[in-house]
Amino acid sequence: MIFITKIELFNSINKKNCYNFVVQYFREVSENCFHCGQGIEKERILFDEKTFCCNGCKSVYEILNTNNLSNFYELNKGAGIRPSDESSTQFDYLDTPEIFEKVTDFSEGNTSLVTFKIPVIHCSSCIWLLESLHTLNDHIKYSQVNFTRKTLQVSFNHKDLKLSELANFLTNLGYKPVISLETAEKNVDHLDKSLLVKFAIAGFAFGNGMFLAFPEYVGGEDYWMEHYKGLFRVLMFLLACPVVFYSASDYYKSAWYGLKNKIVNIDVPIVLGIFVLFGRSIYEVATDYGPGYFDTLCGLLFFMLMGKLFQKRTYSALSYDRDYKSFYPIAVTKVDFDGKQENILLSEIKVGDRILVRNQEIIPVDAILINGEGNIDNSFITGESESISKQPGDKIFAGGKQVGSSLELEVIKDVDQSYLTQLWNKEAFKKHETGLDTLTNNISKYFTFIILGIALISGIYWAFIDLEKMFQVISAILIIACPCALALSAPFTFGHIMRILGRNKFYVKDTLTIEKIAKLDTIVFDKTGTITHRKKANIKYDGTAIQEFDLLNIKSLLKNSNHPLSKSLYDFIEVNDDYFPVENFQEISGKGYLASVRGNIYKIGSARYNNQEPKNLETAVYISKNDEFLGKFIFKNEYRPKLKDLFQKLTNYKIFILSGDNSSEENQLKELIPNYKGMAFNQSPEDKLNYIKDLQDQHMKVAMLGDGLNDAGALKQSNVGIAIADDTNSFTPSSDVIMNGEKVVTLDNYLNVCKGSITIVKMTFIISFLYNIVGLSYAVTGHMHPLFAAIIMPVSSITVVTFTTVSTWILGRKYFKKQA
Repeated sequence: MIFITKIELFNSINKKNCYNFVVQYFREVSENCFHCGQGIEKERILFDEKTFCCNGCKSVYEILNTNNLSNFYELNKGAGIRPSDESSTQFDYLDTPEIFEKVTDFSEGNTSLVTFKIPVIHCSSCIWLLESLHTLNDHIKYSQVNFTRKTLQVSFNHKDLKLSELANFLTNLGYKPVISLETAEKNVDHLDKSLLVKFAIAGFAFGNGMFLAFPEYVGGEDYWMEHYKGLFRVLMFLLACPVVFYSASDYYKSAWYGLKNKIVNIDVPIVLGIFVLFGRSIYEVATDYGPGYFDTLCGLLFFMLMGKLFQKRTYSALSYDRDYKSFYPIAVTKVDFDGKQENILLSEIKVGDRILVRNQEIIPVDAILINGEGNIDNSFITGESESISKQPGDKIFAGGKQVGSSLELEVIKDVDQSYLTQLWNKEAFKKHETGLDTLTNNISKYFTFIILGIALISGIYWAFIDLEKMFQVISAILIIACPCALALSAPFTFGHIMRILGRNKFYVKDTLTIEKIAKLDTIVFDKTGTITHRKKANIKYDGTAIQEFDLLNIKSLLKNSNHPLSKSLYDFIEVNDDYFPVENFQEISGKGYLASVRGNIYKIGSARYNNQEPKNLETAVYISKNDEFLGKFIFKNEYRPKLKDLFQKLTNYKIFILSGDNSSEENQLKELIPNYKGMAFNQSPEDKLNYIKDLQDQHMKVAMLGDGLNDAGALKQSNVGIAIADDTNSFTPSSDVIMNGEKVVTLDNYLNVCKGSITIVKMTFIISFLYNIVGLSYAVTGHMHPLFAAIIMPVSSITVVTFTTVSTWILGRKYFKKQA
């Protein structure tokens, strides 16, 4: 059909263009598919002056073009995946309620979240397209790709888009999800066992290869050894083959994917070094020139895989630390059946326990509502701020935030810390990539071209002088210049630093945060709950006497609030801890809250919220009953100890203080912080956010320390948001760091450790370059044998790992003597 179309067109055109047409025709026939880049085998489809291999690829192109997503093809040529031609009913089983509940991460109201495993994600175009699904389908709310795990999380409206339809939609785009029992069970990824097998094979070959090569290293005129040396060399070759073709396979894949996407990554010179050493060894054995370097090659890959294994174990341990220790400051209020309350660690929650969740607190675990009026904001999970009403007996998912009076919940599922970590990390996907990773990749790219250039020039030079030596020189250059040490420096350093910080109750979200902390020049402190104690305060009451009936009601209402002053007041009021139901709870951020308790309406908050005139230079909580003012509790804040010492150590930073309170303690703060650059009082949550923006507009790199309540917007706006947590579960996903309140007075130690880690990374770069400079100078001049080069190369990696381990330990010991 296509050929007839071409003949008809051929007859209609001018003879002068016949030659050009024929050339164009055969050029088009030899083209690959415009969408997927694969060779055209069965059918050839012309559309929009482009060639496609199947109707699936043509349809995807039409979809992308219609939705103005043609930039997909500009990111990588041949970036698409050929769609599957399987039946559209293959995913119908996903709509079965039992399977739907098992596969989805979250489902409430009209919104569901599902995480699909998609192995064919392979380049930046794939990521860009899969994170643009909401532009292709109105029922998809957002989508996020985890490239390293090859997973896609999708938030969608399950009322209008079935789960099976979503799976088919992805399949039609060429990204068929893999759904199995393992993915449905949401099993935690464990250490890659294939890496252990590769490491074991390399170790076995290295040990036995050294044993077989030992007689030739020793030398001598032994007849028996001379007679059987050929056998030993063949055995070493056979031992090296599985190491080269299997154990090193990850390096080949990485180098190939990089080159395929026009990126010369850090594994390219590694692969060249392996091939050169292996080829050189085969040449020496085949020509009886020498024993080759099979044992050395096995040793080389053994040490490289050891570094990779150590790196993976570092990140596995790090992941564990973050899952089960990063929320160490976050406790949960456990309620006994007799009504007694106690704070316990999140990790200690068990199925069947009853917990109390207050206004604006995150629900840490799947639970059933027992008492209270649930008004759940699932924005941390779905990205939408729509609230869902819950009644006793309803299930509530972990990650939702209660907006209103406190709830009593019964735990029905064990705590999934990794899920909370995922919520905490969600904002990280929207931030730019880390500069150090970019620096490493850029260095490796130029590094590779420089090494190849040096090898080429040296090869040409020695080809005219000594052809035999030319191979030795090229081999030595490519082997000695292997950038393994360069690749290991940043991951190992930051892995150690994150664990050191975590052990000292300073939990950073990712390695990017460490780099950002190192660049800070401005620190903004919230006053209440950050530099002051949450619970310690001198309180006195001014007003008409409050009856015990009202005190019990007020204490019940105070229990529903997470504000530091409310918590202090709750502890101050010494009456029984009887809890009465709180109805119609309402809170206005920065002003106060009201609710009905035992038929009376109480208002707790600022002076104007209670229709009173505020008194200058006073921090107070005003209380009204049924619109009748009762009195006020006057607070004199108690500041954390040794604050003055902290601010004296922060001389290299611009210090600012923000507070929602009035300026009653301004003089005390000025005495405490003599080097401050500015203070602002009576700040609403929006005022705090705008204050941070103004500082950033002046090109300042700002860290904000807040208690995560009224400071959530400012924490998110700042370059580094540090949420201070004492003994509450005021979880704030918008923060970059969660810090234990007791550690605020040692903030300078954490800042110095982060700065020191960047210095360590740079020093490891220098060590790696020094190894290469010295080694290359010997290799280029022909004074380095490839055997010595292969020994030196893993030594450089071991040196970097050792230096990083020791230097981070010393850095940690310098600032955290007990927990380094």
